[in-house]
Amino acid sequence: MEIIKYCKALADETRARLVNVLLEHELNVGEIVQVMAMGQSRISRHLKILSESGLVEVRREGLWAFYRASDEGPGRTFLDGVSALLSEEDEFRRDRNRAEKVIRERTAATRRFFDDIASEWDRMTAEVLGDLDLGREIGKRLSPCACAADIGCGTGDMLEILAGTAESVIGVDNSPRMLELAEERFSGDARMSLRIGDLTHLPLRDGEADCTVISLVLHHLPRPLDALVETGRVLKVGGRLLIAEFDQHENERMRTEYGDRRLGIPRVKMRSWLEQARFDVRSVTEFSVNMGLVVVLYEAEKK
Repeated sequence: MEIIKYCKALADETRARLVNVLLEHELNVGEIVQVMAMGQSRISRHLKILSESGLVEVRREGLWAFYRASDEGPGRTFLDGVSALLSEEDEFRRDRNRAEKVIRERTAATRRFFDDIASEWDRMTAEVLGDLDLGREIGKRLSPCACAADIGCGTGDMLEILAGTAESVIGVDNSPRMLELAEERFSGDARMSLRIGDLTHLPLRDGEADCTVISLVLHHLPRPLDALVETGRVLKVGGRLLIAEFDQHENERMRTEYGDRRLGIPRVKMRSWLEQARFDVRSVTEFSVNMGLVVVLYEAEKK
C-alpha cells in the first residue's frame, strides 16, 4: 500500500527534516550536509530511502546530483497533505532558515563570480557560440513595442538589439560590475534603464514590459521556474518572451569555467515550466554551437 510506504519513509526524524527542506529547495548533497550538519554518508543513506519511496526526486548532471521533493504523482499528493504539519515545528523552521542561508551564500558566490569575470564575459560567450550570432537570431524575432526588457542583461549586448525595436529598454542584472560595463556602453541614452535586482524579484512593475528576453541565463539559477513566473508578472497579457538556453548536455567545463548551475535545461522541462508560468510556446528553434552544445530558442506568449 502506498500510504504505508510513505509513512515508513517519513518515520525517521532526519528524513522528515530532509523532506521539510527539500519541499522548499533543490540542493546538492554538499549543500544538504551544510544545512543538516551531518556526515555525507548518513545524509546519502536517508536520501536513498526517500528517493526509493517516491517522496524525493534526484536530478543527475554529470558528476553532480540535485535533490528536491517530488513534483508530481502520489508522492506529491502525500507531501501536500503533511506539509502543513512540517511548518509548525521549531526544528523544521530552523532547518529552513539554514537552507535559506545556504542559498544566500550560493547566490553571493555567483554574484562574485560574475563580477570577477565581467570584463571577459563577452569574449567567453563568443567562444561558446562560435559562428552563431544569437543577437541577430533574437532580433529577427522582435516586433516594435513600447517597452522591452532584458532579464539578466550582463554587459548589454542584447540591450542594443532591443533598442532597435522598442521605445524604451530595461536591463536587469544582479552583478554590479556587469551593470557598470553596460552603463558605460549606453551612457547618455535616455531610453535605457539599467536596474540591479534578483531575477526572481524583478525591479519592474506588473505588466510594465511588452516583450522580454532571457538569453543564456536560466541555467545559472537555482529556481528557473521562479524566474519565469516573475517574468510573467512584469509582462502584459499577450506579451512576448524569447528565451535562449542550452539544451541538456554533459560538458562539465561549463560548470567549472562558466559558473553554470545546470548543465543546460531539457526541452521537455522548459516547456513544462513555461506552461506552469502561464506561457504558450509558439515556436522552438535549435542551433548547434561549440563544445558540443546546442542552443534552443523558445518563443512564447503570456496567456
